[in-house]
Amino acid sequence: MDAASWDQRYQGSELVWKAEPNRFVEEELAGLEPTGRAVDLAAGEGRNAVWLAERGWEVDAVDFSAVALEKAERLAAGRGVRLRTVRADLALWTPPGATYDLALIAYLHLPWAQMRQVLTQAADGLREGGTLLLVGHDAANPERGHGGPQDPRVLYTAEQVADLWRPYADILRAEAVTRPVPGTEGGSRRAVDALVRAVRR
Repeated sequence: MDAASWDQRYQGSELVWKAEPNRFVEEELAGLEPTGRAVDLAAGEGRNAVWLAERGWEVDAVDFSAVALEKAERLAAGRGVRLRTVRADLALWTPPGATYDLALIAYLHLPWAQMRQVLTQAADGLREGGTLLLVGHDAANPERGHGGPQDPRVLYTAEQVADLWRPYADILRAEAVTRPVPGTEGGSRRAVDALVRAVRR
């Protein structure tokens, strides 16, 4: 989907996603001391970026949907925190040097050549000791899980991401994880996600 398609999807006063942070983002980063600047790549409506700002991070929220970023700014204002929103196509975005202490990528799905570029740029944008965290729909999800993109060309595994980051960072965790998602007829099903956490060398 392009920026215009996402703008259309985000139209309306209601949030497309819930206001609370993703469960894995919260679990992995709740204990991380806010040490400076964070960047949320593909921030959408800002639920993870706002949560980080509430914890004391200075957050750049990057997305190519102007509508989503406007909603992120409203969500932040309603919570009494500030975000720096950056409208950019992540396939073309370059971080302003090694300036971040945390880079978050949650549910960004691009063809692997573009995804690899974003992941490399995220690592390049971190200071030594900075944290990288990726959460996304795992390549096994269409067969073993529920929801998410069904196109295998935009899916990846935790190990695939970890292999890309190993020249830059120490890998602390790289695995497939599951989470409940609402079923179409009540109850819940399980989604399979890729989770990678690393520390920049």
